[in-house]
Amino acid sequence: MFTEKTCKEFISVLSSKDPVPGGGGASALVGAVGMALGSMVGNLTLGKKKYESYQEDIKAILQKAAKIQEELILLVEKDAEVFEPLSKAYGLPKNTEEEKAKREEIMEKTLKDASQVPLEIMKKSLEAIELHEELSVKGTKIAISDVGVGVAFCKAALLGASLNVFINTKFMKDREYAKKLNREAEDMIIKGTEKADRIYYAIEVQLKNKE
Repeated sequence: MFTEKTCKEFISVLSSKDPVPGGGGASALVGAVGMALGSMVGNLTLGKKKYESYQEDIKAILQKAAKIQEELILLVEKDAEVFEPLSKAYGLPKNTEEEKAKREEIMEKTLKDASQVPLEIMKKSLEAIELHEELSVKGTKIAISDVGVGVAFCKAALLGASLNVFINTKFMKDREYAKKLNREAEDMIIKGTEKADRIYYAIEVQLKNKE
């Protein structure tokens, strides 16, 4: 269980030549850290008289954020689970026509399986970005910089996971299915990056301008 390791242990295994964890798992972890920063802002806002009108909204945000964090942590492990069979499939023999056909069949299945997890990481990262948008308005201003850091991390998770989709779809024989997954990922990239950048730069302006 990679997520049960210490930070130092996780970084050590990530930097090794072991195939897992890789970019997908790292993206999920970064997304979880980003959402955790958003949760911190929410918790700092709870009980503050200045933000009394937002208290119920903040409670709802915290519930959603906790679920996203949990799901992203699980996806760190899930990404390793689905990538390992794919890494083994690359090493299958292809000396005879029968071996080639078997390898191709296994490769296609494992490529499709391995694409689903980074797509899910993207979906959760996008949900996290949307919560940061709400926190940028309703969260305590003393921690507004953490909303900016959190949304930057979630954007990184979104983009990082997308590359893990694209590297798998690139080698699929079923091009229609590959294009479908690519379109789904591309739509999330457009929506997520536009929103994350808008949130980030609005916060940057707030911090740079002295009121």
